[in-house]
Amino acid sequence: MRWEFKQITAEDVEILPRFFNLRSNKTCDSVFLDSFLWKDYYHVEYCVCDDKAVEWKMTVKNEQFAAIPLCKEEDLPYYFFDTKKYFNEVLGQKLAIYLADEEAVRILDLDPSEFSVTEQVDAADYLYDGESMRTLAGKKYHKKKNHVNGFRKEYEGRYEYRTLCCSDRNDMWKFLDRWRSMKGTQLEGTLDPEVEGIHSILNHCSDLGVRMGGVYVDGQMEAFTMGSYNQVEDMAIIHIEKANPDIRGLYAFINQQFLVHEFPDVTLVNREDDVGLPGLRKAKQSYNPIGFVKKFQIREL
Repeated sequence: MRWEFKQITAEDVEILPRFFNLRSNKTCDSVFLDSFLWKDYYHVEYCVCDDKAVEWKMTVKNEQFAAIPLCKEEDLPYYFFDTKKYFNEVLGQKLAIYLADEEAVRILDLDPSEFSVTEQVDAADYLYDGESMRTLAGKKYHKKKNHVNGFRKEYEGRYEYRTLCCSDRNDMWKFLDRWRSMKGTQLEGTLDPEVEGIHSILNHCSDLGVRMGGVYVDGQMEAFTMGSYNQVEDMAIIHIEKANPDIRGLYAFINQQFLVHEFPDVTLVNREDDVGLPGLRKAKQSYNPIGFVKKFQIREL
């Protein structure tokens, strides 16, 4: 058969990353780790086509849909319509694509009589200046710097930032269990699948090239974060950031220190979207984003 889709696994880190680097893309979906994190929730499957592209298929609540193919810019129209052909002829349904990046939409320039293209407003990623996020210099970051300094002062001699590795996974698991209990009934929607995705990353972290950092207070982990690097855009993508909300300034502290230690030179930082949650939106806006990465839904009419 022309299309042979398979479920994404940790071993695919040997196959897929080179395809992510074939064209410019500033979304959080532009690196392997994001697909791996959500592989179980979205039932992510992929197909390598002609050794030139990767086509996608996902399934949630009995709905099958795709993502924009990974390929060179000049090949995108061909593999987009090849994906459409698979959905039409094999699955017997019209094509639906979620989280299409703005550049892909521009390249495809789809006929509005054949496709609807709708912006997914709550899915836009927040972009930040790397140096500003590391230094927190200037009036715009005065409050954030105060939060960081407040944490340092209150916990002086009691805290430690550590670059984490696979051997620290037990500390992360224990903290994650505590964090889930703190959230209680708030843990709805995609948060529970996110926790499952974190466990999957930790089970395979030696294979995935994930960058991780944690903050310990009185010898106990109270925050950790995970990120990956988009070399085409010289951009850090912060996939996961969890901290004890009862410790004032801890989120601001780990946010800064993770970039200082794990991404000391990156130009851009992508902190993903706010999924339309007011609290998360306020937190992300408080870091003075320099721009947003728009995403779109494409549907065959």
